[in-house]
Parts: sequence; structure tokens; C-alpha cells
Amino acid sequence: MTLSRLENIARYYIERFATTSAHLRRVLVRRAERARRVHGGDLSEIAGWIDQVVERLVRLSLVDDARYAADRVASLRRLGRGPGRIRALLAAKGVPRAMIERILQETSEDSSGEDASLAAAVAYVKRRRFGAFGKPPADKLERAKKQARELGALGRAGFSFAVARRALASEPD
Repeated sequence: MTLSRLENIARYYIERFATTSAHLRRVLVRRAERARRVHGGDLSEIAGWIDQVVERLVRLSLVDDARYAADRVASLRRLGRGPGRIRALLAAKGVPRAMIERILQETSEDSSGEDASLAAAVAYVKRRRFGAFGKPPADKLERAKKQARELGALGRAGFSFAVARRALASEPD
């Protein structure tokens, strides 16, 4: 493994995928470790090269954690993901907690001034055909069971109880 090989691997990866500096570092470490097992080499030297490559790409703005997080938040909200799920997904990619909270706060309202979390919850409800968007249950007991299941699904998707209730109460357009 050489420095130029690591740079080529990193550039090819960022051409194909949007990523954070922490995730790119994990990808490079994984690739370097696999190459080191086969070809040998000094692990500390390779680790230094990985740091150099990642720092250079960050300095050139080819890897930008804030841009990645903002784009990913917008995409996940369109897919109907809640703030809890968004936090977990971004944290798994190595985005710092403070940056996650700042971006979620900045994007808490959509362009029309509505709650972005509620809009994402309504998109999730529509897609899963919950509440008024699905088939109504036959009796009162079934309605209560169905609502409990739907509230649980919304909670697991990362939405608060209040937002989930409001989304389930929404009517089709």
C-alpha cells in the first residue's frame, strides 16, 4: 500500500458516494488493513498516510461533513424519517453530535414554515397507509389496536409521541 494508492482509493470512493471524513477514514483503514494482511507493511506508516489523505480531501472541500449532514437530513426527511432515526444514521457515519443538533435545528421548519418533523411523519403515514390513509378497522377494539401499532411504528421511526399523534390525525388531501 502506498500513499498514491490510498489517494486513488479515496478519490474513487468520494466520486461514487457522499461521505464524511470519519467514514472515509474507516473505509481507508479497512482497505489498508486488507492490503497489509496480503502484502505486509508498517501499520503506523499507513495510518499516517490515511490521515494525510483525509486531511487533504477536507482541505480541498471534497469531503465536507456539514454539507453531507445537511443533504442527508433533507433526504431522510423527504423519506419520512424522524429526528431520532436521523440522529442515529448521521452518528453512525461519524458526524459530530453538535453538528447533527445544529443542522436538525436549522432545518426544523420547511420552506413554508411548517414543522419539518410533522411533514416527514405525514409522508411516512401516507407511505405506510396508516390512519386515514389506510383501510378503516371494523370495530372500536380493532381501531384501538391498529392505532397502538401505528404509534409504535412511528416511534420506532424516530418521531415523538406528539408528532406521531398529529400525523395519524391528518386527513388525506
